[in-house]
Amino acid sequence: MRASEKAYAALRDDIVEWRLAPGTVLAEVEQSERLGVSRTPLREALGRLTAEGLTTPGGRGVVVTDISLEDIDELFELRETLEGKAAALAASRGDAATFEQLRGELVRAPEMINGNDPTRHEYYELVGRLDTAIDAAISNSYLAQAMRSLRVHLVRIRRLAADDAARLAAAAAEHAAIAEAIAAGNPRLAEAATIVHLHRSLSHVKATHASHHKEHHG
Repeated sequence: MRASEKAYAALRDDIVEWRLAPGTVLAEVEQSERLGVSRTPLREALGRLTAEGLTTPGGRGVVVTDISLEDIDELFELRETLEGKAAALAASRGDAATFEQLRGELVRAPEMINGNDPTRHEYYELVGRLDTAIDAAISNSYLAQAMRSLRVHLVRIRRLAADDAARLAAAAAEHAAIAEAIAAGNPRLAEAATIVHLHRSLSHVKATHASHHKEHHG
């Protein structure tokens, strides 16, 4: 892996997982030492993060961006447009058996969602497989690319929401409904099921955002 790739991947993970909080200044000397890369690849990595909107140039260097309620609203508006359309296209173009199998796994998913992280990780992997299946089914590389760049910010928001088991179980049922509608080849139902899921996710994120902000910004 090239040094700039290594630095980019490490910093992106730290930002998305909230190990580097909003407002943190990423000083070149300090970060190049911490990551064991020289300053040229580090600058490349910071440039990529800024292009993705995870960092922004500040007075004293590059700063980790914050996520405001307005940002969350805007991201979900875009999600509704892109993911609703993608689900509808997947219902028209996808392989029913693939989505039927995913539906079966998602229906059983609440069993794997309890307090501990490894099983949650399995659940998130399952949702990732649904995303991947939709990306493959739509056969539209531009739409798939747009959704991939959006997902970076969504993972960050999901960590922020610190989903409890009840919300994850409800989300699994919502994902199962999306997979079921795609398997049934019903584009309008697939789009509607996606919009319902996004609406409920947005309500949950906004409810938890305020308390998280308080804790980080005191």
